[in-house]
Amino acid sequence: MSTLTTNTVVSIAGLAIGLVFGAVVQRTGFCAMGGISDAVLMGDSRRLRAWLLAIAVAIAGSQAMGFAGLVNLDHSIYLTPNLGWLGAIIGGLMFGFGMTQASGCASKNLVRLGGGNLKSLIVMMVLGIVAYTTLRGLLALPRVQLETTNLDLQASGVHTQNIGDILAAITGIPATAARAGAAIVAVAVLLAICFRDASFRRSPGDILAGLVVGLATIVGWWVTGVLGADEFNPTPLASMTFVSPSADSLQYLMTFTGSTINFGIATVGGVILGSFLASLATGTFSIETFTERGDLARHLGGAALMGAGGVMALGCTIGQGVTGMSTLALGSLIAWLSIMSGGYLGIKYLEEGSLGGALRVAFSRGA
Repeated sequence: MSTLTTNTVVSIAGLAIGLVFGAVVQRTGFCAMGGISDAVLMGDSRRLRAWLLAIAVAIAGSQAMGFAGLVNLDHSIYLTPNLGWLGAIIGGLMFGFGMTQASGCASKNLVRLGGGNLKSLIVMMVLGIVAYTTLRGLLALPRVQLETTNLDLQASGVHTQNIGDILAAITGIPATAARAGAAIVAVAVLLAICFRDASFRRSPGDILAGLVVGLATIVGWWVTGVLGADEFNPTPLASMTFVSPSADSLQYLMTFTGSTINFGIATVGGVILGSFLASLATGTFSIETFTERGDLARHLGGAALMGAGGVMALGCTIGQGVTGMSTLALGSLIAWLSIMSGGYLGIKYLEEGSLGGALRVAFSRGA
């Protein structure tokens, strides 16, 4: 299979995954930020549990493919021995806080864009520009400086960030057994948390959303790792993530003749198209715009925080919160917890009206 054909097949598959993802999220209301908000403000944890279900499904399927030898997750960006703990914390907090100001994370804004929300168009444009600037522009310098704090795990005899490998190095347990044990425990705990709640068990839409988002991650690994396998120019191993691909999508649209579509760009387009078709089919397509300056300012600031934070943390609520977590990477766990914390702080900021008030509430609850 030629390089061009391989890339075309992978991109078409990415488009298809994005279509399903976008349509299902549009119909079920799956939203990581919404899940945190529901739990904090209304005591309703169903959408948060849907996110946890997606993580459990993604871990189970991805680790199974790894043990079967279909995909080597060690080649992903999440499992490098270079642990960017500080970037994961700061970037995760920034992304989590930003998504509350921008009415949702990157994937949710793509879905809303497909449904006619022009506010999300502005959010995704700003997110993409700031993400690209953080990757390769003016903001790349402070990002690179932040990376000087990264920990080299190889110096301690650990070859990847996989939590199982770290446990193996600490305890002396064989790495394969430690990896399998970590995966089994993680999946079992997450499923127990999800299904012990009766309201979640009676919510087929949330269960469907969690299953589809988790399966999309698994299929994404298979597409890039198996369909994208090429002896001379293999497709980089990746799965569902939306910050860097949104930046790449903007570049692709602006320099079409000098750029090449890839899995990430195709999934971004697929999510928008899938949501658009679903909203048309159900009669929910509706144009929505900003109504006042304060709303615009919040969304612009939130988008900028998500763009920079998502790059620093190596992903978003899906990129790190599901795809990264499926590799059992320690950095992904740190980033996911930081995104959750930033989301909680952002919700309290909106509720209290000031960052100081939000911090006081957060620390008083912690105490």
